[in-house]
Amino acid sequence: MKRILLFTMVLVLFISFVFADMAVPGPQKKTLPFPEGRRIDRNREVPEFSFSVAPTTLLTTYYDYMVGNYNSFPIRRVPGHAGDGHFLTFMAKRTPTGTRRVFWAYIEPTGTIGGVNEITNVVNSEGFPTMIIDPVSGKPMYFWHAYHTGSAGTNENDVQFTSDAFLSQIPGLINDVSLMLDNPYTTVSPTLNIETTDNVFIWPGAVVGPSPIANKRRVYVETRNSVTHTANPSGNIVVAYADFDGDDIELGNTLTWSYTRIPELDDWNVDPVQWRRPFNSLAVDQSGTLYYIGYHFAMEGETSLDEPDFDIFICDNYGAGTWSRETIYSSLPSWNPLDYFEDENAVPYEDDQMYWGVSNSGHMNAIVDLNGCVRIPALWALQNTGGTYWPAFQFVKEAVYNPQDESFTVREVYPVSENPDDYFQPWDLEAPWGEVDEVDDNGYPMMVTDWNFPYWDDTVHDNSMMFHYNSLKFSEVNDQQMMVAVWQNSFRARMFNSFQMTEYAAFADVPEIYIAVSPNNGMDWSEPISINKVETPGFTDIKPMWVFPADKVKYIGTVDGQKIGKLGLMFMNDFTWGSNVQAPPVHPTNDGGNVMFMELEITFPNFVSNEDPSQPPLAEAMLKQNYPNPFNPETNISFLIPKAGFANLSIYNVKGQLINTLVNNDLASGSHSIVWNGKDANGNDVASGMYFYRLTANGKTESRKMLLMK
Repeated sequence: MKRILLFTMVLVLFISFVFADMAVPGPQKKTLPFPEGRRIDRNREVPEFSFSVAPTTLLTTYYDYMVGNYNSFPIRRVPGHAGDGHFLTFMAKRTPTGTRRVFWAYIEPTGTIGGVNEITNVVNSEGFPTMIIDPVSGKPMYFWHAYHTGSAGTNENDVQFTSDAFLSQIPGLINDVSLMLDNPYTTVSPTLNIETTDNVFIWPGAVVGPSPIANKRRVYVETRNSVTHTANPSGNIVVAYADFDGDDIELGNTLTWSYTRIPELDDWNVDPVQWRRPFNSLAVDQSGTLYYIGYHFAMEGETSLDEPDFDIFICDNYGAGTWSRETIYSSLPSWNPLDYFEDENAVPYEDDQMYWGVSNSGHMNAIVDLNGCVRIPALWALQNTGGTYWPAFQFVKEAVYNPQDESFTVREVYPVSENPDDYFQPWDLEAPWGEVDEVDDNGYPMMVTDWNFPYWDDTVHDNSMMFHYNSLKFSEVNDQQMMVAVWQNSFRARMFNSFQMTEYAAFADVPEIYIAVSPNNGMDWSEPISINKVETPGFTDIKPMWVFPADKVKYIGTVDGQKIGKLGLMFMNDFTWGSNVQAPPVHPTNDGGNVMFMELEITFPNFVSNEDPSQPPLAEAMLKQNYPNPFNPETNISFLIPKAGFANLSIYNVKGQLINTLVNNDLASGSHSIVWNGKDANGNDVASGMYFYRLTANGKTESRKMLLMK
């Protein structure tokens, strides 16, 4: 079997609609009995780490569900040139009977708390905040939804925003709060021509990218509809966008918001015959192209529709262009080992009835890597064409979309198969491939299982724990190609509580943080770090829930050829494990927990097999993103030469025609930079538009985009 996507249907496990402003489950796919299984062997090196900032309490909260954001970053690192440190935002209640508010927090570069407080001074029910940091000035902007009387004169959840002037690196200089999106919002579906006037777009997710206006950046805020007009929930979106610079934030200037919607999603929200529910996340690349990537569930009546289920909606021209859609089946091949898996009539499934499909992944984010590919993490579960699945077999993978050739690829994050021709199969871990490795005393295949959720019991919250608690997040990729994947696991707690496996007794109430790292732009993923109160010194008595990584790993340097990076994380230390505020509650007492911050210093492993043997292991990306970008009239291009030798740095237009050659000679090893003044080889000014700059050195070629705006 080759690593290709099979064209078979995969059902999404859960859908959601809104009650108040928390997503709750709708129809769900039927689960099959859990085999006991065994833990995945740790047969690869786990990255070394230490606490560069010990777990630190920011605030005691009595709101114990999803303290950050469903699909976006609530914690971001301030760029080094703007002072370093972290800004955070979260939702919390100061008292058990208090109002849920949104907060800001600042962690100074030294790791000390620089401030924590409510963002607004008006007591409203507020929630699900997200933020961006201006990549130039380092100043933050915050977005959340709040229940109040908006300008439309109705009491609804509206989306608000503000910013922090952050003068002289002093946080908490919050500007006036503005209304970004006023609900209810009217939409008209383009194909069905149905107008709806009661839409409520909330749950903001924000990204920042280049602007078509010189010396500005553009912020994009996705908001999802909590109102559906079909038989089941179906969330279309509104994306608001505005241009800004550091002065706009510092002075609290009013931003001019424009809005765009995805026509197909507007149709899905009102379709009286076919029901589709998307689970997507927003990303933007350096050319100003927007991507809304994820998967959807489709039915007609009670019958699942056999159609491609993994989607990427694309809008160019900085959000002002026309949306298009690429779609493909997300399913991956599997097989039935020794006819072990049977239907309700004890009839074994055929091999071609078994597959891996996306599941329980509504709370994920999307990023764009250094090659311009869009990446999103998710769980793939073992499923069958009869419409059921096995929750004990849900493993972390990622979908990668390459805009250059419009291709989808699925890559394994954890576990990673050693079979070069097949994805991970939990009963076939070693050669010879395509055979069951081992059987038990009853002749059944020995299999590994896992539980990539922060709570062990799937029956809580009316059997909807996996819907409410799933969360997989990527960091963005830094200039040294470093990124992380963060999720949670409670396999050992489940083994003790569900199967009475006494060897895991110490883990009876232990959720774990898993962090897989990649030193090479997501090409390879490490064995995950596990942080838990049993095995991690300095983490005693902490039960982490709702874990969010910072948007970037800070590069520190190299030791023995391995990259060292620092990663900030925000999470909640749950005093009593499981949510009280999510109905029905896991436990009856709202005793809350602590919102916390910590920073890890991580040694990123080398993956020598993927490297050019003539180069140092996992050499950094040679070519950096130009700055400023967009630019007028000149921009600085920085690059790294790992080994002394010949180098060529040239500028090309979008047709691939050579515009100018900036470097064409031998260079010493080390860092270099050069300014391009926007002129061609004859000294003439070039026109506004997109250009590519390409570096060839040490047997490698790397390219990046830049935008000249006059």
